[in-house]
Amino acid sequence: MAEHRRLLRGLSVAAVLVHLVALYLPGSPEPGFELPGADKVAHVLLFALPVWLLGRLTGRVWLIAGVFAAHAVVSELIQHWFLPHRSGDPLDLLADLAGIALAVALLLTRRGRADRPVARPDRSGGPGS
Repeated sequence: MAEHRRLLRGLSVAAVLVHLVALYLPGSPEPGFELPGADKVAHVLLFALPVWLLGRLTGRVWLIAGVFAAHAVVSELIQHWFLPHRSGDPLDLLADLAGIALAVALLLTRRGRADRPVARPDRSGGPGS
């Protein structure tokens, strides 16, 4: 179990680092090749993965989700005001929040399954056995 937690911790750190680098690197003045919708998918994943990993690691799903939701707003404002060749985009914010919601749903679904007792067959010898 300790090895599992160590792996989760390492993956969480890596996911947060990728998250921060991707959100705060200055953009490029040169237009590049863009796949339609790829930016929004990237935003979903940049928020879903660290929320899911940190939620698994800490069990504090709602706290983690709240921190990342606040960070989603702040990151778009920082991109808009301070990062060259980047802009704050309300649709990116919606994609960020969708990623958080996806991670929370996955975590709560997993928690619900883990908390539910396993159904055992009736071995009482009565009718239906």
